[in-house]
Amino acid sequence: MVGGSTPREGERRWPMALAVLAAGVLYLFVTTDFQISDGTHYAYPVVLVVFLVILVIGDPGRIDRESRWLRVTTGLLIATVSASAAVSAVRLVIGILQKSDFTSPTQLLTLGAIVWTTNVIAFALWFWHLDAGGPAARAKGRTDDVAAFRFPEEDIPARMEAGWYPQFVDYFALSFNTGTAFSPTDVAPVRHWSKLALVGESAISLILVALVVARAVNVL
Repeated sequence: MVGGSTPREGERRWPMALAVLAAGVLYLFVTTDFQISDGTHYAYPVVLVVFLVILVIGDPGRIDRESRWLRVTTGLLIATVSASAAVSAVRLVIGILQKSDFTSPTQLLTLGAIVWTTNVIAFALWFWHLDAGGPAARAKGRTDDVAAFRFPEEDIPARMEAGWYPQFVDYFALSFNTGTAFSPTDVAPVRHWSKLALVGESAISLILVALVVARAVNVL
């Protein structure tokens, strides 16, 4: 994917960790009716923090250690974020379709923004975790895992010679662009699963934006 197999410096963990913590903080502002279940208001953020602590202990400093249990733990963390996003999105859509009462357009728009943002974070984490074997494999320059995305930087020789490879911020930008423009813009998906994932994220974002805005107008 990144040309050659020369190891590079592992990426810093804090961008990914901040995204996970943001998902946990946003969950605190979701009303109980749209949360995973009763009692998860504070438990969910705590679980995310525990996952992050385990990952930091298992791979301190930059992300450069390849380990099956670390991969599994990261996958479970992302699955937890995804489950929260999915439950909130489904309950929000059902609530809008069933014409549930919302106190004001601001409440509905705020909830919609939280669900949409968490969805963007979840997809960004999956892209980052699955593409080309994950962050540790990309840092080591392994080429046995086929890349799922083609970034524009890969066509700039100077960047590649300097050891560039996609990191979490690149995948977050990809997810954000897909959620706002309903397309990956300058990044090309090159595997079936990545194309379908982008289709799925675009569809979810389109449904959320259309329903939330339409319902907010009706609440006025």
